Amino acid sequence: MTSETPSHLTDKGQELFSKLQQDYDIFDPDGVVLLTAAVECFDRVNECRGIIAKEGLTDLDRFGQSRPHPCVKIERDARAQMLASIRALNLGIETPVM
Repeated sequence: MTSETPSHLTDKGQELFSKLQQDYDIFDPDGVVLLTAAVECFDRVNECRGIIAKEGLTDLDRFGQSRPHPCVKIERDARAQMLASIRALNLGIETPVM
C-alpha cells in the first residue's frame, strides 16, 4: 500500500514522510494529515536551524539591544507542534532523527 508523498516537503522531509509512513503503516486519511503536519514542522525546524546558523541566535532591536533571533521562537513552536503530531499518531517515539 502506498500513497503520494506531499510534494511541498523538502527532500529530507519527503524521505522522513515515506520512512515513517512505511514503518508505521500510516495510510488512513487522518493519519496522513497528522504525519504531513509533523513532517512540515520537521522541515520548518530545519529551515530555522539553517537561518540561525547563518545569522546567530540573537539580533539587535531598533534600540541596539540584543534579543533572540525571531527564528528561535519559530523553531521552538514548530518543534512542539511536531512532537504533538507524533504523539497524536501514537508512534511511541519522541522525536525523529534530524
